[in-house]
Amino acid sequence: MERNDIIDFDALEKELQAALTADEKYKRENAAKLRAVEQRVASYEEFRGIVLASHLKPLERKDKMGGKRTVPWNCHTIQGRTFQDVATEISLSSWKSS
Repeated sequence: MERNDIIDFDALEKELQAALTADEKYKRENAAKLRAVEQRVASYEEFRGIVLASHLKPLERKDKMGGKRTVPWNCHTIQGRTFQDVATEISLSSWKSS
């Protein structure tokens, strides 16, 4: 048996995982696009914002400020996938006044 005939299962598993992740992202973003069109958003920026935020999940009642976090608040930045073209500033003063 030649070296070229050996199947690299680790590489095959990584390729499959990447394909599944890409497919999940496509479905999630497509659903967000359909929701945005159905809502008749006023501008492209609003449409784009909905699509870019499609990976976010709503907070649950048990989620509150000051509690112990078991997972990072934005796991996508840890994986190196940041959206640098979308900058959102939240002023610290707005949090203090609440």
